[in-house]
Amino acid sequence: MSGHSKWNNIKNKKAKSDAAKAKVFTKIGKEMSMAVKAGGPNPESNSKLRDLIVKAKSLNVPNDNIDRIIKKASSADDNENYEAINYEGYGPCGVAFMVETLTDNRNRTAANMRHYFDKNGGNLGQTGSVGWMFSQQGTIIIESEGLDADTVMMDALDAGASDFEEEEGVFTISTEPSALSAVAEALMAKNYTLVSAENEMVPSTYSKIEGDENLKFMNRLIDMLDEDDDVQNVWHNWEE
Repeated sequence: MSGHSKWNNIKNKKAKSDAAKAKVFTKIGKEMSMAVKAGGPNPESNSKLRDLIVKAKSLNVPNDNIDRIIKKASSADDNENYEAINYEGYGPCGVAFMVETLTDNRNRTAANMRHYFDKNGGNLGQTGSVGWMFSQQGTIIIESEGLDADTVMMDALDAGASDFEEEEGVFTISTEPSALSAVAEALMAKNYTLVSAENEMVPSTYSKIEGDENLKFMNRLIDMLDEDDDVQNVWHNWEE
């Protein structure tokens, strides 16, 4: 997982203000609402919703909030609808980006995406231009302090994980996308506290940023994307 920025991103998000955390809650709520509308309110039969509930719990979204989101999305009176649109492009120094959005105005979102990339030394590409570099993988992160690596590894593998790695004070557990929820729930049942649990897009190769100016552009591009209400997830192959 050399160059993988998942844990760095999580540390940055944990350090953000309460207002930023509220925005994270809003974004996961939007995803859950769309999952309920598409596949129903029962997580046992709606795998997408089940994965998002696990992700929400890892982000410390209260159970009451989760239940309220599901109930509201199931109501016939709920007329909120969003369109899922993915954008692909290149940031500074050719770093590949995949941006997942949920929007109620595709013209606004497309204009914003183009502005963010153009302003920061990048450009939007066509669908498929960078997607081939990424593959989906379940990723669970647990802080390693006070835990025995061998014990956590055996618990993770017994639960169905496909890989285990210790780095930067955390355990990173990889799963097949379809196994994410089952593995995460098994670990939570053993009283492990998850820092993060979600299906993510993992790059097959990484790109480096050369020069202070490009580094500034890169960080600003990521911040602008993260702050956009339409953006749900940002994946890239920057080797930090």
